[in-house]
Order: sequence, then C-alpha cells, then structure tokens
Amino acid sequence: MTGVVGAVLEAWDELRVHKVRVLLALVGVAVAVCAITAISAAGEMLRQVSAEQNDRWGGRAATLQVSAWPTGESGSVMPAPEEYERVFDEVVERYAIGYSSMLRDAPAPVRFPDGTREVYTTGVEADWATMHRFEVTSGRWFTDADADRLAPALVVNQAFLDALGGVTVAEHPTVTIGGDNPVVATVVGAFPDDWPQAEPQAYVLVDAQSAWVTPESLEMTGPPRLELWVPDELVEAIQRDVAGAISGTQAEVYRSDSASYGVVDGAIRWVVLGVSVIALLLGGLGLVNIALVTVRYRIREIGIRRSFGASSGRVFFSVMMESVVATTVAGVLGVTVAVVALHNLPLDALMGSAVQDAPGFPFSAAVTGMLAAVGIGALAGLLPALVAVRVKVIDAIRY
Repeated sequence: MTGVVGAVLEAWDELRVHKVRVLLALVGVAVAVCAITAISAAGEMLRQVSAEQNDRWGGRAATLQVSAWPTGESGSVMPAPEEYERVFDEVVERYAIGYSSMLRDAPAPVRFPDGTREVYTTGVEADWATMHRFEVTSGRWFTDADADRLAPALVVNQAFLDALGGVTVAEHPTVTIGGDNPVVATVVGAFPDDWPQAEPQAYVLVDAQSAWVTPESLEMTGPPRLELWVPDELVEAIQRDVAGAISGTQAEVYRSDSASYGVVDGAIRWVVLGVSVIALLLGGLGLVNIALVTVRYRIREIGIRRSFGASSGRVFFSVMMESVVATTVAGVLGVTVAVVALHNLPLDALMGSAVQDAPGFPFSAAVTGMLAAVGIGALAGLLPALVAVRVKVIDAIRY
C-alpha cells in the first residue's frame, strides 16, 4: 500500500507541475464523463417516468385483463352481468388478490342544459385508480363509502364539466342520467381531457352503473371485464377457472401492462452511449499526446531514477498513474455536474405529466461514469508508461 500511495501522491505532484498541459485534455474527459453519467442516469429516470405513463393506460406490472366472450355457437347467449360478477369475485377471493377491478363500458343518456347527449361511461371499482396511477385534478376519486350513496358518484373529464355550463367540482354539480328510469348523479372529481375537443366522459362505480345499463348496450360494448394486479404466474390458472365457471363462454387472460412487451427501446440508449464513448476516447487521445510530450521532457529524470534503483514496474506504474489520477479528478467533476443537472431536471415538464414516484439519481450511473474515467485514464497512460520503461539509463543521462 505504501508503494501505491506513494505513486498516487507522486502522480498528483506531477499533475500540479504540468497542470496547464493537461487542463484542456481533462476538460474533454470531464465533459464526456458528464455525458455518459447523465445519459445513464437519465435513461433510468426516464424509464420510471415512461413506465408511469404506460401504467396509466395498461396498468402496473403485472396487470391481467380477464374476459369471457360467448362462444358464438348456435343457441349461445351472453350470460347475465350478475354471473360475471359472481365468477370474478370468486377468482379474486380464491387467489387473495389485493388489487382488482371489474370494468364495464356502457353509453348512457345524460341530460345537459342544452339537451340530452349520449356519454361514454366506464364502470370501475375503487382499486382501479391505484392500478393505473390515475389522479384527479380536482375533487377526489371513489371510496368504498360511495357504494352506499343513493345518488351515484361520478368522476368526469373537463369536457363533461364544460357541457354542464362550465361548473367546477367544488360546486357539487348534479346531472340526470338514464332514460326510462333516470337517476341523479353527483360529480365528485374531475380529470383533464385526453385530447383537445374531447367528448364528455365519466367514470362511475360499476354497481351504480347498473342503473342505466341495458342488454342492448352490453351487446354493443361487450361483457364486463376484470383487471387484476397479480404475479404473472397466475395467468393460466385464472384462465382455466374463468373458462370453467361461466358456461358457454371462451375465457381470455392476457397481460395489458407495458412491461409485458418492453416499452423502453434500449437501442436508442446504446447509440447515445456509443457517441459519448467516442467523445471520451477523443478526450483520452488528447491526454495521450500530452503525456507523451511530458515523458519526452522527463527522459533525464526517469534515467536518473532508474540509475538509483527504480524498477521498471515502479516507473511504469508511476507514469500511468498520472493519467489515471488526472482522469479520476475529471471524472469526479463530470459526475458532480451530472448529478446537479439531473437533480434540477423538470421531469414533469419534459414528459407532460406528473410523476408520482420521482426517481432519485441512480448510484449505478455515478459508478459507470467513474469507471469510464478511470478506464480511459489507464488506457491513456499505457503508451506513455511503455515509452518510459524502454528508456535506457545511459541514453537518458546522456540526453
């Protein structure tokens, strides 16, 4: 350890002497290390942001979509919604699933101030918001207590509120839904429109939705579905249970979350990292040139050290450590700049949506940056160290 520490201290002293020569090369190395670290860290952080965005559409990993459609054989009819609900409840209870939600799509006539319009409603359960990272911008999401309300609770988009006359959730607006047996529903939450000029849309608890669901609407939109947030190994078992429990149907179970088909394209990340590695090699090449010039100026010094008994290994190690110590200092600076820059990176503004689980700076990215810095320092110091070892004592002293 004494020899290693001595070589490091000696290398640091040499860098202080030749600091003007190596400064420009180290700037390139520091910038390249900063880029590699930032790209590695940004890739991990944006992967989390992208995963959250995809969770809002397909659900968290692993989310299963369970459906059972009539087989289409002669005489087969769609089972009643109660049959689906019974079987789905049995599946949830049998496998002790913590998060699940039945889904049912049904259009409903809604009486707005300017007339009755057909609105697309989605029946869900309270767990659905957690499974899809769904957040309201005003008001609240459903709770278990909403199941006992006489007036169904609605969570609607901004277009729905605009159709009501531009009211807000704080005003507790009500609206009449249904045809022959209308019900009065209360808006308890709101969320932004998915796109400009979107049509009114509403979420409602699936039990309350039964008030306006008709057999005709189910024939048009399909039977109820079930979403489960479960381990992936339950797919086959759940498919077998549903197919056997609902007669006359063919069950389908598949993963809908983005993790099942790989949302993040790693090829782009590797291409950008490759460009950064090239920049790092160019910085290391400049350091090699400067180190070779420095060794040429130090031939007499090296010869004198060899004449006093310095071994070839000691000379090789000390010369190479000069580049390693230099690039390590540049690596620390580059990693620090990357950490500060990404810490203040507005992920919400870049991705256009709020981030629920804001990722911290990945430690692996900092390690990658430092390893790159040390590695390029070792490569840059290898050639000058070999030149220094080949110096002959007599020629060096004569020089």
